[in-house]
Amino acid sequence: MLISALGFSLMQLCVKFLDHLPVPELVLFRSIVSIVVSWIYLKQVRVNPLGNNRKILLLRGIFGTIALSLFFFTLQNLPISTATTIQYLSPVFTALFAMWILKEPVKPVQWIFFGLALLGIGVIKGFDDDVTYLYLFAGVISAMFAGLAYNCIRMLKDTDHPVVIVMYFPLVAIPVMSVLSIFDWVTPIGWDWLILLLMGLFTQIAQVFMTRAWQADKASKIASLKYIGIFFALSMDYFIFGTSFGIMTFVGIALVLSGVVMNLRVK
Repeated sequence: MLISALGFSLMQLCVKFLDHLPVPELVLFRSIVSIVVSWIYLKQVRVNPLGNNRKILLLRGIFGTIALSLFFFTLQNLPISTATTIQYLSPVFTALFAMWILKEPVKPVQWIFFGLALLGIGVIKGFDDDVTYLYLFAGVISAMFAGLAYNCIRMLKDTDHPVVIVMYFPLVAIPVMSVLSIFDWVTPIGWDWLILLLMGLFTQIAQVFMTRAWQADKASKIASLKYIGIFFALSMDYFIFGTSFGIMTFVGIALVLSGVVMNLRVK
């Protein structure tokens, strides 16, 4: 989970550097790198790339494509730490959807923690002028679909290899984003190509290790390590982009993290 958090943080930095390229194009390039790396690996270990539980694998690909596209949109328009914090609502949605999909009960105290996380988002929205309702809505919907994707991952833990699960994202994303990119294509130039490659590689590393962590028997005990990513994000915002934050933004971030981590510990 620590490797995954670092990989996602470096991916977010790449997306921020590429804010002049359209989101569908970024998702497309990220998917091309992912499918090539996944295919080569699965061939080497002699695992069927199409997997076993293909219906759930396809749903995981669809949900993941929607979640990542909206997350890239918020990353391009908000500070990395703000976009990341909103995305951290995904475990809340994971638990809520698990009630319906996996028939997992939610303890009464968890509703308090869910409310605490949502209150944190409200504080960030109220005291950060950069967070418009459009970006907030996009971020929350991204977290919601990420929650659905995580439930699919858990359903696949006994049937499919982690890299097969990861590969179904580009299998869905490439045809969809290829069509969308036709209408708003911007040709990358110079360093863009290297940053695009790194974005894909960092995401692949992060996805594989995240999938392995979520499939582990004791994932709930290490899941909170994912949120060390907020410290990476705040550092990048401050030292690379010169972004400064008011005290209430930090209060909002703290509320979100507290609600999410306490919920995980209760689980």
